[in-house]
Amino acid sequence: MSGEIKHIAFFGHNAKDSAVRRRAIAMQRAGFEVTGFMPRRGEATPVPFDWVDLGETHDNDYVHRVKSIFTGAKTALAQRATLDRADLFYARNLDMLATALRVRRLMKSSVPVVYECLDIHHRLAGDALSAKAFRQFEKRLVEASDLVVVSSPRFEEEHFRRYYPGRYQHMLIENRLIEGDAFGPRPEHALPHIPGRLRLGWFGNLRCRRSLELLKDLARHFPHAVEIVLRGYPALSVIPDLEGEIKGFPNITYHGRYKAPEDLNQIYGEVDLVWAGDWYEAGFNSLWLLPNRVYEGGYFGVPAFAPEGTETAKWLHDHGIGLIVGDPVETHFIPLVQHLLNDPSPMLELRRSLAALPRDTFVEPPAVMHEMAQRALVAHRGDASRKDQTYA
Repeated sequence: MSGEIKHIAFFGHNAKDSAVRRRAIAMQRAGFEVTGFMPRRGEATPVPFDWVDLGETHDNDYVHRVKSIFTGAKTALAQRATLDRADLFYARNLDMLATALRVRRLMKSSVPVVYECLDIHHRLAGDALSAKAFRQFEKRLVEASDLVVVSSPRFEEEHFRRYYPGRYQHMLIENRLIEGDAFGPRPEHALPHIPGRLRLGWFGNLRCRRSLELLKDLARHFPHAVEIVLRGYPALSVIPDLEGEIKGFPNITYHGRYKAPEDLNQIYGEVDLVWAGDWYEAGFNSLWLLPNRVYEGGYFGVPAFAPEGTETAKWLHDHGIGLIVGDPVETHFIPLVQHLLNDPSPMLELRRSLAALPRDTFVEPPAVMHEMAQRALVAHRGDASRKDQTYA
């Protein structure tokens, strides 16, 4: 094992996923060579990094994804020469961590392994027997890893610290934009605002039924004063017919998928506020996560709404840049929007606060990936003096 990391083998869950792309680009911007060992959803399409295709997988098909740990490892090992050059294995999501560790074991390698956890899946949460069984599986994988990367501090506090105390080292890397990516400059001037009207955006993975019902109720209550813009990809298991559901709402528009980061400037420039709530995995992951929307919207000067009691609300409050909706949200959301329609000055003040925050609040500099690599090396060598520190 050399004393320097130059080449990263990135085991990502979906080569076509925008978050996977963003992490690979962050590594490249930091000067690392990156080779992806990744399955894909759907047909193979070009990606901006070297990529070994581990085959097709499907959302929510967990039996197939377990099988793909073995088939994916076999496919990866066929590229042994490339794997031998890697100084670090970086695995995103639990099944890809299992794949990376299997590859390392079969290679009889001692390369460091980093586990990046972006979500705590509901199958791992709670006290059900099935959750306890899944956590035993995760525990073994976490113990075999050298570093756990989390995108929200609550993931470490509520999950890893609770179930695996003393068995891991961790690092906080938030879901920020990546320095040098094609999202364009921050707005130099205040975004235009039409008095007496509000444009609210819900962007990204549209997977939350309660959020959709909340926005439909808002549109129903303010048919002329509020416009709701939806962009992204609906989770068909939750919202099978998004366009059919909003057909009767002239003030709700769905514009389909968008390219991130290329389209971010445009889509955030068209709204006054962004919805950053989520109850897809209520009580667990939805309380703890920090979504891309707060960083993307913040960079482009768009404040966010978030439900009280969530990590998102805490992050917005700590930075002084968001609107917190009291519980129950269905009771407090419409009055808050009505207040902003009557007096938009709080929203305009939040825009000024956003513009005043440092760029790296919303954009990840290359130093973060260098720190990650160094932390993995230190942990791999058994230096416990830096245990459970964070780097944001």
